[in-house]
Amino acid sequence: MKKVLVTGAAGFIGYHLSKLLATNQYEVVGIDNINDYYDPDLKLARL
Repeated sequence: MKKVLVTGAAGFIGYHLSKLLATNQYEVVGIDNINDYYDPDLKLARL
């Protein structure tokens, strides 16, 4: 299994990319700084 690092994993693109990679047999490591530019609760729910 390949391991992939996704930056911005709680954002819209990072979240969907992480889901796609995980369903295609990748081990996903996601990081995000959870800033408050967008709703932090929404970002936390995506992790």
